[in-house]
Amino acid sequence: GLRAERPASEPKIAPKARQTDLLFVHGTATPDAGFSPVGGIGQDPSGDAGDYTIALQLSNVAPKLAYVREELVKAGATVERFTFDLREDGGTRHGPADGSLMLVLLTWGPWILIFAVFLLFMRQMRNQGSGAGVMSFGRSLAQMYTNENHTGVTFEDVAGAQAAKAEVREVVEFLKNPGKFTRIGGRIPRGVLLVGSPGCGKTLLAKAIAGEAEVPFFSISGSDFVEMFVGVGASRVRDLFKQARENSPCIIFLDEIDAVGRRRGSGMGGGHDEREQTLNAILVEMDGFSTDEGIIVVAATNRPDVLDPALLRPGRFDREVTIDLPDLDGREAILGVHLKKVKVAKDIDVMDLARATPGYSGADLAAIVNEAAIMAVLDKKDEIEMSHLEEATAKVRYGRQKIARNVEQEDLEITAYHEAGHTIVAAKLEGQIDVPHKVTIVPRGRALGATVMLPQKESYHMQRKRLLGQLAMLFGGRVAEELFCGDISAGASDDIRRATELTRAMVTELGMSDKVGPINFAERQGSDFLGTELMSGKWHSEDTAREIDEEIKRIMREAHELARTLVGESREAVERLTKGLLLYETLDKDELTKLNDGGAPESLREKTAEEIREERKSSKPTPKALPSEPEIDGEGGGSLSGLSPA
Repeated sequence: GLRAERPASEPKIAPKARQTDLLFVHGTATPDAGFSPVGGIGQDPSGDAGDYTIALQLSNVAPKLAYVREELVKAGATVERFTFDLREDGGTRHGPADGSLMLVLLTWGPWILIFAVFLLFMRQMRNQGSGAGVMSFGRSLAQMYTNENHTGVTFEDVAGAQAAKAEVREVVEFLKNPGKFTRIGGRIPRGVLLVGSPGCGKTLLAKAIAGEAEVPFFSISGSDFVEMFVGVGASRVRDLFKQARENSPCIIFLDEIDAVGRRRGSGMGGGHDEREQTLNAILVEMDGFSTDEGIIVVAATNRPDVLDPALLRPGRFDREVTIDLPDLDGREAILGVHLKKVKVAKDIDVMDLARATPGYSGADLAAIVNEAAIMAVLDKKDEIEMSHLEEATAKVRYGRQKIARNVEQEDLEITAYHEAGHTIVAAKLEGQIDVPHKVTIVPRGRALGATVMLPQKESYHMQRKRLLGQLAMLFGGRVAEELFCGDISAGASDDIRRATELTRAMVTELGMSDKVGPINFAERQGSDFLGTELMSGKWHSEDTAREIDEEIKRIMREAHELARTLVGESREAVERLTKGLLLYETLDKDELTKLNDGGAPESLREKTAEEIREERKSSKPTPKALPSEPEIDGEGGGSLSGLSPA
């Protein structure tokens, strides 16, 4: 190894005045090694092996250190490089010398890292802006459809909403032939607002508009205007309408407009500045000084109550198209559209299926057909059968049958008496309320049993006697448990909740209480965060509230007593229904009628549900799946009276 240091005895002189330096060489000598020290400094080997340090004197005219190193290497010495720290405050430390690569990394590494992070940030901003540059996050995210790039959906694919289609068809017709309307001074509507419950087909209708219109169609969601950067929403609105003017005439579709169109200056905290600025930009672009009549805005929402009044006025949204739940003919047409896309058996009765699905939306009906197709595949069938559609109808509304759940016999009896009580009360009040269509004690969804009421016709009015009959029917299950089980259970919790809500609505909203009168005492509905005013929940005094509570108790108590009377008068029928449910688990309308008329439960079918399960087990020596329960046919909408999970 090589170490260069100054002897302690040598006086300190300036670097320029220094004449000689000493190079100390330290090594391990072998017995035959020889040294030639200079200046008498160092130790001469005595012939034995050991560690020695000798000094070599270097002068200005003598060979440089590089020459000495080369000579030592030639002699077999190993060269090691060290970096010395001779600062007074740091002491004398040394370590391996840093190479050139490490020096470059320490010098330029931080700058390279900062540059790489900057490039990554630019790339992310460019991706967010759809490839249009770092500042492109203010550009519109709308998707444009043209004749070449269309949605593939037409008005023929939209069924069950004839009135809504007629409204929007006029808009499409105006864009196709504007001369027919402008010849007599007609003006195209600036905006059309589609309003309806979830699943009624608002977005599907907008896709049909895009497929039918022979003009550019821009589609964007209200949430696409919301960003973390202030002012981005308003910038995207301006850019969207700029693109629309360049492609005028055209249609702009704003889905879920309530995301940015809520009432300004209300709700918890007084509103949201960024969202309100976005709404202001929409208002100005739709009906401002620079309004272009070649642009039609179509928006969709299921919360029209929270929208700003300035957004709903004529001149911005001239038309409000309400899309209701489909009626009987509408459900038949919707099912026909979806059944064309799948393979079905020839005996499918679409009208019967439409009758069994009152209250179902278009999305629910589409889900029924899809679930039936899945069941047919799992059942190893080549086409969808009516049984698949009936089971899918019940599954979409109430959930899958819980075949694997092991229910004790005592629980089955309680469930059977409960459902028999509902059935008897409904049968006794026939003509006042809907008759039972199907009763089952097979667990499905959150219920241990169900009594399905199927309307005989489409009804758009709810009279007081009908509502009172529904209250009595809801209490029928609770009364049956009291009379036949000797105790009550928590299974009637859902029935009690629904009866309470219905009675409160009758008293406070529908004016069906003679004591309270035809006055609306309903509390404000909605959330403080959805654009409603604060501190406006109750509009009546405490005395009025007490009177309302007493009237609710009276109506519910009378309904409970009516149910007790009807069930008590039909104890034998309740026993027959209960026995039939325990034997077959599911009873249809005809079987319910026979049991009410005095028929024996044993004569309804040849085999019980338990015998059918045993046959299925024996027919499959090595079953790969659990045996299925008997199908529940025709289970539809209407009211469901079932046991709660408790």
